[in-house]
Amino acid sequence: MPSSSTPTERQKRLGAELRKMRTAAEATTVYAAGLLGVDRTKVSNMESGVRPITSARVRTLACNYTCADTDYVDALVEMAEQRERGWWEQYRGRLPSGLLDIAELEWHATRIRTAQTVHLPGLLHTDGYARAVFGAVLPELSRLEIELRVAHRMERQQVLERESPTDYVGYVHEAALRMQFGGRDVTREQLLHLCEMSEREHIDVRVIPVNRGAFPGAGHALLYAHGVVPPLDTVQLDSAHGPEFMHAEAQLTKYRAHLDWMAEASLSSSDSRDFVRAISHQL
Repeated sequence: MPSSSTPTERQKRLGAELRKMRTAAEATTVYAAGLLGVDRTKVSNMESGVRPITSARVRTLACNYTCADTDYVDALVEMAEQRERGWWEQYRGRLPSGLLDIAELEWHATRIRTAQTVHLPGLLHTDGYARAVFGAVLPELSRLEIELRVAHRMERQQVLERESPTDYVGYVHEAALRMQFGGRDVTREQLLHLCEMSEREHIDVRVIPVNRGAFPGAGHALLYAHGVVPPLDTVQLDSAHGPEFMHAEAQLTKYRAHLDWMAEASLSSSDSRDFVRAISHQL
């Protein structure tokens, strides 16, 4: 089975879970290699996501590591079995791989929660607003690079439009609602679109008003993707050098607490819609 010198974030995650199972069992890579009948370097490559692993081998390792969580093991097997190319692969080599990893993460999430303090939630963007956001990137992007990013962002919204759409909760700070990316008209259109989308049963937009006071964290844009089982949850943070992905239990606990705080601090769904509409009328 061929290896990949640039594994996706999902491939790296599967490898990381295999390593976590092995270390929990206090087993060595030599032991794992013996179970699979391969060289120990291939085990290391599997655990880094560089080399694919079959579902049968995942079950072999889980059994011998005495992992008793069958739902977790089944979820890892499913990850190993997924070989089809996602729609995002058409952008491979044309966009940074981190953007493709976000699309893949959202595609496989069972539920998505986000928190935004500057931009509005990406999965709820209009193309005009998205174009304005990418037009503000430094160093400046070419027109082609901006249009590729806009097209990719619009396609990411498939997770909210497909036959079984993903449940989505977006916590939006008032500051993000008042940032006029693209000017008044573009912002007004975006805010009204936000209200329209929030009326869908599987989409919940909740506003955190500035008068709520202190806000936890460093203000990073936050995406929390719920996995098939809780141990496979993932946090993605935006940064100036690209997306960061986290899945250590302490990190997941921390960001779940942040989102729980936002759930308590935000306005209700209907009040949030009224709040957004009021701001749009001021433009």
